[in-house]
Amino acid sequence: MPKLSVTVITRNEAADIGDALASVAWADEIVVVDSQSTDDTVSIARRHAGRVVVREWPGYVEQKNHAASIASHDWILSLDADERVTPALATEIKALMAGAPDANGDVAFRIPRVTWHLGRWIRSTDWYPDYQLRLYDRRSAQWTGTYVHEAVSVRGSTGQLGGEIQHYAYRDIADHLETIDRYTTYAARQMQEAGTRASLLHIAAHPPLAFLRNYLAHGGIRDGVPGFIISAMNAYYVFLKFAKLWELQNQRTRKP
Repeated sequence: MPKLSVTVITRNEAADIGDALASVAWADEIVVVDSQSTDDTVSIARRHAGRVVVREWPGYVEQKNHAASIASHDWILSLDADERVTPALATEIKALMAGAPDANGDVAFRIPRVTWHLGRWIRSTDWYPDYQLRLYDRRSAQWTGTYVHEAVSVRGSTGQLGGEIQHYAYRDIADHLETIDRYTTYAARQMQEAGTRASLLHIAAHPPLAFLRNYLAHGGIRDGVPGFIISAMNAYYVFLKFAKLWELQNQRTRKP
């Protein structure tokens, strides 16, 4: 019967890390890799995790791969500090590990994620079901990517679980906006390095299309005002990403 290691990377996550680790207390091992937090993250993590390592921040991909590499077991469940494993998902994973998780040839599993924002669980827009590939055999998978939206690259087939990961992504709208600003900067840089170009069509047409996809096609309208706000914020993300890409490709040296 394979055993399971849960890995979490952290940086100043004192407000969330305790609940995240408590939700996976049933795992065979918990490994936390901290990036030199200045709050109580490490001391809180040590109350829950069997192994807590502090090291410099090398980037999301390298840090997550390092956490997997120092785990004692090959099957890894990667969790973020602002996430929780629901009891239903925990039961499903434990049953999977009790048998042969790769019986069908699957070396990784996608898990639906639901986000709490504006006072409710959002099960609409582009945010749901937001499948995340988080449970994997490290012998056949590893984290890849550059600046944003790192993902697990798998050498083999993947399965899908039904239980959810709960995501507490934002404190409020201001926190949401700060995150959008930071991530669109990374996204624009990543697109530029991949050779993508931004035009007026991208900046003008893609954001309203994104809003319509989120609000109508993906059901944001069912969530009332929160659904409208999230749809608008997702459209703003698209606008800002292409606007920043346009700025990067049209930078000029400014005279003092």
